Amino acid sequence: METSNLIDSFSEFKEFKNIDRETLMRILEDVFRSALIKRYGTDENFDIIVNVDKGDLEIFRNREIVEDDKVEDDKTQIAYSEAIKIEADFEVGEELSERISMKDFGRRDILAIRQNLVAKVQDYERTAIYQKYKEKVGQIIVGEVYQVWNREILVQDEEKIELVLPKSEQIPADHYRKGDTIRAVVLKVEPKNNNLVITISRTSPIFLERLMEAEVPEIYDGLITIRKIVREPGEKAKVAVESYDDRIDPVGSCVGMKGGRIHGIVRELRNENIDVINFTTNPELYVQRALNPAKITSIKILEDEKKAEVFMHSEDVSLAIGKGGHNIKLASKLTGYEINVYRADDEGYEEDVDLQEFSDEIEQWIIDELKRIGCDTAKSVLAIPADELLQRTDLEEETINNVLQILKAEFEK
Repeated sequence: METSNLIDSFSEFKEFKNIDRETLMRILEDVFRSALIKRYGTDENFDIIVNVDKGDLEIFRNREIVEDDKVEDDKTQIAYSEAIKIEADFEVGEELSERISMKDFGRRDILAIRQNLVAKVQDYERTAIYQKYKEKVGQIIVGEVYQVWNREILVQDEEKIELVLPKSEQIPADHYRKGDTIRAVVLKVEPKNNNLVITISRTSPIFLERLMEAEVPEIYDGLITIRKIVREPGEKAKVAVESYDDRIDPVGSCVGMKGGRIHGIVRELRNENIDVINFTTNPELYVQRALNPAKITSIKILEDEKKAEVFMHSEDVSLAIGKGGHNIKLASKLTGYEINVYRADDEGYEEDVDLQEFSDEIEQWIIDELKRIGCDTAKSVLAIPADELLQRTDLEEETINNVLQILKAEFEK
């Protein structure tokens, strides 16, 4: 049977995509049975024999031989006079098994068979990959960078399956070239426009969690539990850990001797600073630990509003805020409390607010300009007259007045 081009396409797919023999036979048979139904109206009296190893496929049409005037269904019966043309010694009542040649199919039929074949192969592959990677969601995979674009990186695993690393899932300091090895966590698997899109991530908290499981045996064994992870990818991360065994120091185990365990993770995350703290259900203590290394003098928890008012000496405020405000943002995400930091003097508490706390109302470049002249808190700005601010900064008068209005409103609440 002239099926070599069809079989060859399957043999190639079998070699590279690892379709097992049984599945290959089933797909081939399904494709040809569909073609038989279309051409003959039924496939019930046809035998299809597939030999995948030899690249061979045979089709036999079986019909009962009946007397010439008793043919009731020409799909399953053949007249005696027609049967003896094929083989002279046939008799009425016997079954005629006739081999079907590819020549019996028209050009359009052959094209349709080939297209159906390709479609079923692709459908099988999508289903197999979907099932495989659906089970890998949340797991780390290692791949090779295949193509680098502005908005995403195309990665291939060891089986040449394509994975996508979007720009949003890359650490800012990540820079890859074709051929580089990459580690990431499988984020999601979803059908899109008849294709399967497997998205991987290096910014997900799950990626850091899996890295810690790999480096810290106590986490992998369940002796230490990771309660929560928050990240500013490439900058800073905070990890709350807990152990139910008093003999185990969860923080010490995660960091390792001389930081040996955590250093490998930090390098993988492009020098992301990782703070590991002990989890506690005590909100005051939890907030205090989350703000390390800043030292707190006093704290007030407003449980109904999920806020924490923290007082500390001036030299600790910048530590609490952290570079770019990352420390206090992550502390708030980790604890679930909106944290407000105030300065405390020797005579009592004098409320003040770091300028970075107004980043949602005042643009960052304006805050940076005020910090350039030594103003890092709201009251330090309010202490300078507007005309002096106009002279000392590159800000417009309208901008300065708007800033002063926002800062004053904070203390009038």
